[in-house]
Amino acid sequence: MGPYLVGVVVPIVLALLLHSSKKGKKRGLPVDVGGQPGFAIRNSRFTSPSESSQAGISTLAELFEQSCKKHHDKKFLGTRRLISSEIEVSEDGRSLEKLHLGDYEWLSYCKAFETVCNFASGLVQLGHNKERLAIFADTQEKWMIALQGCFRNNVTVVTIYASLGEEALRHSLNETEVTTVVCGKRELDKLLDVSGQLTTVKRVICMDDEISAHKSTIQSYWTITSFSNVERLGRDKPVTANLPVSTDIAVIMYTSGSTGLPKGVMVTHGNILSAVYGFMKIVPDIGSKDTHLAYLPLAHILELAAENIVVAAGCSIGYGSPLTLTDTSNKIKSGTKGDVSALRPTLMPAVPAILDRIRDGVWKKVDATGGLPKKLFDLAYARRLAAINGSWFGAWGLESLFWNFLIFRKIRKILGGRVRFMLSGGAPLSGNTQRFTNICLGVPVVQGYGLTETCAAATFSEHDDTSIGRVGPPLSCAIIKLIDWPEGGYLANDSPMPRGEIVVGGPHVSVGYFKNDEKTKEVYKVDDRGMRWFYTGDIGRFHDDGCLEIIDRKKDIVKLQHGEYVSLGKVEAALVISPYVEIIVLHADPYRDHCVALVVVCRPALEDWALSQGIKYVSFSDLCFKEDAVKEVLGSLRKAGKEAKLEKFEIPTKIKLLSEMWNLESGLVTAALKIKRDAIRKTFAAELAQLYSP
Repeated sequence: MGPYLVGVVVPIVLALLLHSSKKGKKRGLPVDVGGQPGFAIRNSRFTSPSESSQAGISTLAELFEQSCKKHHDKKFLGTRRLISSEIEVSEDGRSLEKLHLGDYEWLSYCKAFETVCNFASGLVQLGHNKERLAIFADTQEKWMIALQGCFRNNVTVVTIYASLGEEALRHSLNETEVTTVVCGKRELDKLLDVSGQLTTVKRVICMDDEISAHKSTIQSYWTITSFSNVERLGRDKPVTANLPVSTDIAVIMYTSGSTGLPKGVMVTHGNILSAVYGFMKIVPDIGSKDTHLAYLPLAHILELAAENIVVAAGCSIGYGSPLTLTDTSNKIKSGTKGDVSALRPTLMPAVPAILDRIRDGVWKKVDATGGLPKKLFDLAYARRLAAINGSWFGAWGLESLFWNFLIFRKIRKILGGRVRFMLSGGAPLSGNTQRFTNICLGVPVVQGYGLTETCAAATFSEHDDTSIGRVGPPLSCAIIKLIDWPEGGYLANDSPMPRGEIVVGGPHVSVGYFKNDEKTKEVYKVDDRGMRWFYTGDIGRFHDDGCLEIIDRKKDIVKLQHGEYVSLGKVEAALVISPYVEIIVLHADPYRDHCVALVVVCRPALEDWALSQGIKYVSFSDLCFKEDAVKEVLGSLRKAGKEAKLEKFEIPTKIKLLSEMWNLESGLVTAALKIKRDAIRKTFAAELAQLYSP
């Protein structure tokens, strides 16, 4: 009985005490907002919004230099060497590039700082002075070096997604009057496609030493040189740094928004530093022993903020990509390790879509194995889920260790086996995926809420908060306010929880939109105390412990023919739990009394169903056209809608199954893998019209 008491009963009692103490922990504190309307709170752990400087540091350039001096010989930036690449033909006839990648090769903090200084001096030798410079490339080591090199010359960087379409690319470069573009070889070809429409670009710096075969064509438009040559120019003739101040614009970040042309958000050094220090006050202790896997777009504020947190803490950064992430990723050659296996990171950001795919892959393998292994997995999962939900009878103590060793240890190797902290942002994370990550991957996954306009910072779940569906209390840099939106039925004095449009205030709120005063005045306000507020358009509610939950979005509300309001995002979040759904886009027409939907299908799930039903088909596209397949998926959506207690008018009456997964290149999703409604409506206008036809 003794070992049982120590291993099981005692941990249960301690866990229950801890659970009850967490349940009552107040994380939010109401604050006076100077006579402004709405209900506002800040985090009760902090006395006031954090300042934008710490220990004399007021800019990202100063932060970088201090960290490089402090962590001098520690490994900093890591990149995998490309050993070989080859083209493989898949079973369905598609040509796929497969990469054989080596181990990570590292630059120390000292060497990275030297390289940054050389690049900064090289820019001056090329003739680039105070004009704006654009970085148009995938996330990689040279992206960070170029960024920090610009900061040492107080050059504002225009960040552009590598997946941006021609119209948005042309708009971003011309609007900001960029004179120099730093890009990869692949992006160089995209630049050429709009070369005759760029009015201010004078020079191009290619990150790859092997400059495109179109060099002669390029030189007729711009001066072109390699990244390594710019470094050499700076090394041969160094120039004194011209450092920025806190209020200088660090980046103009073009958001690949869901509507229209992208807007350039002007972000100061002080804005980003406020967010960085706000995150660092609440993130579990990180330091020089931690390794961060960087694979999300650096042109996205989430990854940019994350890498500056890592710099401040003295961690290592290993660069990867979504297509080489795991051992089974699309571009990884059989027998070659994926980025997570090669790096074995301890820190990892993620967007929900990636975690969803990992979850679906694991469940598919478990279901395919069947028999006793599946039964053991289901038992272990149920026992650990009960424990996380606070049950007396869940798997605690020695039993938890037993299941971890027997069942979950192998699954955790998917992410390298060492991840101890994950941040999910960019879109809502489903409760099912959050619990899967907690149990199978053994990682506390916290959700944050923020926007480009607030430097990714607004709220952040504390790592010991096991609740789902919430995004935590305000960060130390933020005050969060809810204001009435009567049209949607959300009021700040609602009971039992205040509800309304989320408005974020604090020193991390950005300056506004570049050359767009009208839009800036619409969504940015300064109160009588000088506090800058950003009106997000998202709808939230505060729980009694001060944690925020996102429940709606103003732009996603559609009023149907008979006056019923449909929240597209809310319904999609409920229906995406169907095993057949990768992506679902609900469409509501104000002149109709019902909804329809486009469904990007989960191929393994639908093919398994077809096999079980004995349905024959020529291709997966052919299967998606079959009436029986459409009925099966629609039935699954109705079941999910019923479980979520959706109204009848919220559940789509007709659906169109789509066989091709949407990626960044499709132009239908953002860099954070959120759907772009306007682009989808235009692309599938004929299909939507057909769904509404009698």
